[in-house]
Amino acid sequence: MTDKKHLTAGGIVEDQPLQVMFVMALLVGIIGGLGAWAFRMLIGLVHNVLFLGEFQFHYDANVFDSISPWGPGVILVPVVGALAVAFLVKTFAPEAKGHGVPEVMDAIHYNQGLIRPRVAVVKSIASAISIGSGGSVGREGPIIQIGSAFGSMIGQIIAMPARQRITLIAAGSGAGIAATFNAPLGGVVFAIELLLLSVSAGNILLVAVATVTATYIGRLLLGATPSFNIPPLQLPDFHVEQAWGLLLFLPLGAIMGLVCVIFIRGLYWAEDRFDEMPGNYYTRHALGMLCVGIMIYALLVFSGHYYVEGVGYSTIVAILEGVLSNPWFLALLLVLKLLATCLSLGSGASGGVFSPSLYMGAATGATFGYVAHALLPSLEIGIPAFAIAGMAAAIGGSTGAVLTGIVMISEMTRDYNSILPVILTVASAYATRKLIMRESVYTMKLLRRGHMVPEGLQSAISAAKRVQDAMMSDFDVIQKGEAHKPGRLALVVDDRQIIGVAPSLGELEAQDHLEALLPFIMVHEEMPFIEAVRRLTEAQAKAIVVTKHAETMELDDVTGILTESEIAALVGQEALLL
Repeated sequence: MTDKKHLTAGGIVEDQPLQVMFVMALLVGIIGGLGAWAFRMLIGLVHNVLFLGEFQFHYDANVFDSISPWGPGVILVPVVGALAVAFLVKTFAPEAKGHGVPEVMDAIHYNQGLIRPRVAVVKSIASAISIGSGGSVGREGPIIQIGSAFGSMIGQIIAMPARQRITLIAAGSGAGIAATFNAPLGGVVFAIELLLLSVSAGNILLVAVATVTATYIGRLLLGATPSFNIPPLQLPDFHVEQAWGLLLFLPLGAIMGLVCVIFIRGLYWAEDRFDEMPGNYYTRHALGMLCVGIMIYALLVFSGHYYVEGVGYSTIVAILEGVLSNPWFLALLLVLKLLATCLSLGSGASGGVFSPSLYMGAATGATFGYVAHALLPSLEIGIPAFAIAGMAAAIGGSTGAVLTGIVMISEMTRDYNSILPVILTVASAYATRKLIMRESVYTMKLLRRGHMVPEGLQSAISAAKRVQDAMMSDFDVIQKGEAHKPGRLALVVDDRQIIGVAPSLGELEAQDHLEALLPFIMVHEEMPFIEAVRRLTEAQAKAIVVTKHAETMELDDVTGILTESEIAALVGQEALLL
């Protein structure tokens, strides 16, 4: 993060010094902490007004709701929320629709880290309404998009290269995650695993500053207890008397991998079916949430609680405490939560997939645990260990953020006794999902737009390369106005002044030659490949001219050329190895 000047065909872009970036990261962390608190309060207000008819902000999602005074009219509460969400999204910010994280990833990889500031406001209100009115969506997607939008906004107000702006986006996302779930380690790991384009001492420092700041503020305003505060799980009683029992978590992981596949495909199948329906966003979303409303009222009538409405944390707590112990009912809740989430997000709700994944993981893990105990009476591994492992596997398998799933569940429960089962289950779930389908719940949405992004830390191979390892050293040098040989790259000069790169197309007529020139940047041959690609993107150029000496424009120093097509081919070859 030292001062640098990036020489491009369009001018010089200067890095902001580390001191300035440190202050910006601190500001992002403050907003992340305050934003998480405000978002939680807004959810509470919406929920209390719509479900209970009370104007108050306090809402404990870990406790089952009181029965609504509206009686059967509670069916219409999600519909009212759906109409409000549709108005906000359609009128002010279409990118606020859905689970949020894909939009952030898209901005990082395809839009120079540019996110409209209004997204933070619209996303927070729309998601609070979706969650508060009973939609089966989570809090993490909105807070990630809110933190990211603020980081991007700062990065646009103060001039900086896209690389630094993206670091602030990642810092904002990590800060939001950390403050919302009281999981600072999870926030840092999430930013590293899914959002940062590369890992360095500088950007890790900035993400850490933002995350720690947000967590501290979040603990002051929301309390320091873990997301699922169950004291018996936090007692250090680790033992490995039944080492063979750990093997059970491999098939549990395989089952969770299948659940992740069904969830991902079901979610986008529902989205397609709603898009094909006659009507508009208002009618489709209202129909989807009407189905959710019927579902939660039916559960109240037949089982005594709404169970699948909102983030579902009260049900997770009941599973971890052993209150819900019927495996058949747990399996039913798994199916209903999957259906409610697909209906909510598929029809157009605004919210995340993290909380529904936790719910489905807990239900699946606990069901597996009860069956295992029935088949193996001597098994001494507690049901909570299976549920917690299932929760982590649902996150790692569906999002591709394997380390995030392991770390965050440990922080959210403070149960470090289950760490070995958790690691095995997450790894097994991720491997199973990858065998069946390559895309995660996040990258699938981008792929449907024609945008490919790496999942996890897939840029590690490229990061180890230098530009000279990837460049094309076989090229021609031609004068302005000359045609060049078909199938070969050419450096076009005007009296030894480099004016552009001619692509390796067919024979070009002299008069058409200048129109085909690729805008370029010049970099040193020892520069890391990933850094050169980043500068190419920042400059919106199409080719890289490689030189022996840093920041030179001398023709005699040019040693190679690298165009977008060669970069795409290289990245494609690496993807086959991952």
